[in-house]
Amino acid sequence: MTDSPSLTALSALLAEHASVLAAAVGSPLTPPAYLDLVRRAQDVDALADQVLKLCVQQCRDAGHTWQEIGDLLGVTRQAAFQRFGKPIDPRTGAPMDKTVHMADAAERALRIVTDILEGRMDEARPSFNADVLAAFTDKVRGDALASVAGLVGAFEGFGRGEPFVRRIGDHTVVDIPLSYEAGDMKARVAFDEDEKVAGFFILPPETP
Repeated sequence: MTDSPSLTALSALLAEHASVLAAAVGSPLTPPAYLDLVRRAQDVDALADQVLKLCVQQCRDAGHTWQEIGDLLGVTRQAAFQRFGKPIDPRTGAPMDKTVHMADAAERALRIVTDILEGRMDEARPSFNADVLAAFTDKVRGDALASVAGLVGAFEGFGRGEPFVRRIGDHTVVDIPLSYEAGDMKARVAFDEDEKVAGFFILPPETP
């Protein structure tokens, strides 16, 4: 399959930016402007992401499976689909919106997870939707945290890495790395279209 014009143009632009960045980093004559290096590296990263998305789409158009693509990228087929797929809404037949509209989703999720883990449920509950508010009682919280402690011990703090935010269906979903004495987990907070918490989970880190 031949490259599409958009992939060809993006690849050429990526090569140009990468070449300029390499020249700036490798110049022995003058010290680089480090903030400019960061800006250029950010441009290369954004272009590389666009090229990767187009390459994945061409793989799919050529008949390759999400399993093959996931294996190549070192993720599950579901994780590959969530990042690169173009799901169709079965209710309407239209492509689903994958744009994250909550600008503060990561910050809000961090606060909510902190409040829940530290027992400040009165501060966390105003963020819950009606279903979670009714179901997520103090007993449910205690039982869930006890189950996690039985698997990986005491909570030690937030793990390495930034919160991972994406849109899945009608929900904005945030995964936050957690560190326990005997292993890593992640908290998952799902926000509904009203930006209320529609789900809270503590999961193994490999869960898609």
